[in-house]
Amino acid sequence: MSTGGKSRLVERLDAMYEFDREPVTEKKLHGFSSFLGMYAGEHVAGTEFVIGPLFVVHGVAAGDLFLGLLVGNLLAVLSWTFVCAPIAVRTRLTLYWQLRKICGPYLTYLYSIVNALMFCFLAGAMISVAATAVGLPFGMPMPELTDRYPTSVTWVVIVFLVGAVVTTLAILGFEKISRFSLICAPWMFLVFVAAAVAVLPDLGCTSFGQFWEVANEKIWTGVVVEGQSKFTFWHVMFFAWFCNLAMHIGMSDLTIFRYAKKWSYGLASAPGMYLGHFVAWIASGILCAAAAGSVAPGPIAYMGAGVAGAVCVVVAGWTTANPTLYRAGLAFQVATPNWKRWRVTLFTGVATTIAACFPALVMQLLDFVALYGLILMPMGAVIFTDFWIFPRLGLQRNYAETNGGLFRWPAFVAWVGSVAIVFQMPLEIYFKALPAWFIAIAFYTLLSMVEQRPRAKVENPEVQP
Repeated sequence: MSTGGKSRLVERLDAMYEFDREPVTEKKLHGFSSFLGMYAGEHVAGTEFVIGPLFVVHGVAAGDLFLGLLVGNLLAVLSWTFVCAPIAVRTRLTLYWQLRKICGPYLTYLYSIVNALMFCFLAGAMISVAATAVGLPFGMPMPELTDRYPTSVTWVVIVFLVGAVVTTLAILGFEKISRFSLICAPWMFLVFVAAAVAVLPDLGCTSFGQFWEVANEKIWTGVVVEGQSKFTFWHVMFFAWFCNLAMHIGMSDLTIFRYAKKWSYGLASAPGMYLGHFVAWIASGILCAAAAGSVAPGPIAYMGAGVAGAVCVVVAGWTTANPTLYRAGLAFQVATPNWKRWRVTLFTGVATTIAACFPALVMQLLDFVALYGLILMPMGAVIFTDFWIFPRLGLQRNYAETNGGLFRWPAFVAWVGSVAIVFQMPLEIYFKALPAWFIAIAFYTLLSMVEQRPRAKVENPEVQP
């Protein structure tokens, strides 16, 4: 590639992260309550209407579900607190700018594009969630668990209408919509709980003392819906831990916690985990059981809470899809430097809406979320290794920045190699991330030793081979 081409790519990255290249200043730091609200708002969302029912159809037993969610969400909170937040408050940099210092602009560019594609699919799933509620007044046939392709013309039309609204909001009103989602979070949580409580009598539970018996016999029975795999405690625990893998161990939330005054603010993720990924998943599972195994979010929410439930699905869907689509547009802007941001976001919204027409995106959400985290996580392992392990081994941190590197091959091999290896392992997708983390660390450390040793010899000729 020519020198001119190299400089243009660097300029693209510079333009994309124009306001994110410097550490956050002391005056811009936020208190603990800001992070409490943000995590509660983000994790009581449209995905919760889908994930809870999928645990039911995968035949999770009640005891396995409650214990798995308790332990898995605790591990997620600890991952934010002890893995992500400490690096964030020391560097005060975004994920992307930290990666650029470590890996160089070319690899950061590649990672940004992959990240954007994953965001598009996730936003598409949330558009589908909202569409199941919008379609209720029109008698739209709802997607079933085994559906992969568009189920009707009505479905496609409604998905495009919802996608148009979400895309427009992403272009025009991201900041206002983000604030609105924080305001809506308490209301959405109450709708989840109220809808679940409302349908419990239909399942034979009329008192608190009957709940556990009903939970075992009629909700989380341990019986698998035909065509689905069996889930155990380990599936639930690892999914609860790793459903946000890209954010905590994958280090995406360096961008969030760089504004924290203390690393202990990672504990602010607990409300999101235990209100959203514990109570809300349980509540939506109850709704699924009362609906005789239906997993379409709109109908089951309407059954439990009427119009408020349907509105909650729409709001939860688009408040999740909107910031996700916005982030995807920012990442894609690297590849389209001559486009205005609105045009990039519009293009991204159209592509995302087309993807949302395929119900498989929602019906296989557990697998997609696990895959999404697995693909993005190894670069978090690279950052972890570079920050904590390299100083103890005498290796140089931020090697690309110090030595002018444009593409760090040890980081690339660690990323691609770790994912490739674990995909060959005879493990379900939910269990692959943990070994991939250690493989990525090993690859990056060993290959960086190879990369840095020749330079050490040049700088210090007395170093013996």
